[in-house]
Amino acid sequence: MPKLTLEDIGRLADVSRATVSRVINGYPHIRPEVRERVERVIQETGFQPNAVARSLASSQSHIIGLFIPSVVQFIFADAYLSALIPGISQACNTNEYTLALFLFNSEEEEQKHFRRILGSSTVDGLIITADRRETSLTNELLANDIPFVLIGRPAALSDKVSFVDAENREGAYWGVCHLIEQGYQKIGLISTGLNTAAEDRTAGYMRAMREHGLPVDERLIGEGDFTEPSGYLAMQRIIPHQPEAIFATSDMMAAGALRAIHEARLRVPEDIAILSFDGLPLSENSTPPLSTIRQSVHEIGKIAIETLIDILQTGTQPPRHIILPTELVVRASSSAVRSRKL
Repeated sequence: MPKLTLEDIGRLADVSRATVSRVINGYPHIRPEVRERVERVIQETGFQPNAVARSLASSQSHIIGLFIPSVVQFIFADAYLSALIPGISQACNTNEYTLALFLFNSEEEEQKHFRRILGSSTVDGLIITADRRETSLTNELLANDIPFVLIGRPAALSDKVSFVDAENREGAYWGVCHLIEQGYQKIGLISTGLNTAAEDRTAGYMRAMREHGLPVDERLIGEGDFTEPSGYLAMQRIIPHQPEAIFATSDMMAAGALRAIHEARLRVPEDIAILSFDGLPLSENSTPPLSTIRQSVHEIGKIAIETLIDILQTGTQPPRHIILPTELVVRASSSAVRSRKL
């Protein structure tokens, strides 16, 4: 009978080679049912891992992978990621881990190479940004017992997955309440269905409007994709319906909306007020500066790394759910108090 390999044991136990290696070397984060299945196959086959290979497998790489499920050309134009990655990198350096950044040109390329990553021992764990609402990545990571932390609340499996997020719903709620307190009533929305962050911010907008007895006008709701051009196009479609204010669920989309308002020769905030979400440097440097709900993007990246290291040292259970507070920053784009309509 030919000598069995880790790959053979993984195939028989329906797990990856990396999972077999982790079971053999006593990693703490393996789910009990997976550990039992691998150990049963090892016992039934009489598998004896090579001592040298076992020694090598047991040593951690001290490499953490950052996996961003976005097409690469959009990543470097994303001001949010430009603020997030330094927080992740700094925390890796502080804790003496190397950061590996995985970038792809298409979803097909992403899927192909993601499976290669799963089957190797290149990284000790992964940080994944929840850019898309629906993804199979979390299911594959759970099935292969790969330690990981999501940045952003997952659309499903939140009871099994560790994640770090901002208080999106409450932040949006208080931001829209600010607009209402300023006297604005025809308040539009530019959002997206791409992920749970925008979904929660939209829910905060809806709650504020409902609790203040204000109607939600579908003509004042535009769809974007977190980019500046999408905010610009959404605002162009909304302007003819004469909104008094706009809540954009990202600074990037708000910047696009601001450009469309200026091109229409309207004033901010005198004709249309704007409130955004993120608190990135671009919000402060726009003309006029944007009122925004600030989330601690740098801190989110830092805490995600610290959470993953804790998981590597102590195990995945229970899943960590960390929600960081947000802050309303009032600037010139929403500060003109309007007379309340009776």
